[in-house]
Amino acid sequence: MAFSSFAPVAACLLGFGGLAVPHLPASTMQLTVQETSGRLTSASLTCDPTGGTHRHRDTACSTLTSVDGDFDHLPLRRQKCTMIYSPVDVTALGSWHGKPVSFHATYANKCAADSQSSGVFGL
Repeated sequence: MAFSSFAPVAACLLGFGGLAVPHLPASTMQLTVQETSGRLTSASLTCDPTGGTHRHRDTACSTLTSVDGDFDHLPLRRQKCTMIYSPVDVTALGSWHGKPVSFHATYANKCAADSQSSGVFGL
């Protein structure tokens, strides 16, 4: 009797080999926007599959895919921004398809950071 009660447990243990392994994101990074006032906004972003806490993660991943994760080549998005100079420092740390990502830039204000990164830094 002891052996027969073990059979379902053994079947479950042997069945683990057939379980699908969850798809880990190909790219993952932490994005931050630091204002001169000291306010820090941060979001996580994963791509392929898309996820994280970024408000516009689908758009951000699409934009990064278009430049193969090269933050220096992010396209501009036309939008109206105020001419008020209130600089923000942005950072991106993580990886893009196995390549390390370490990006830092300063923009004239939050709106400029958003438009000049096509929404990647629109946190």
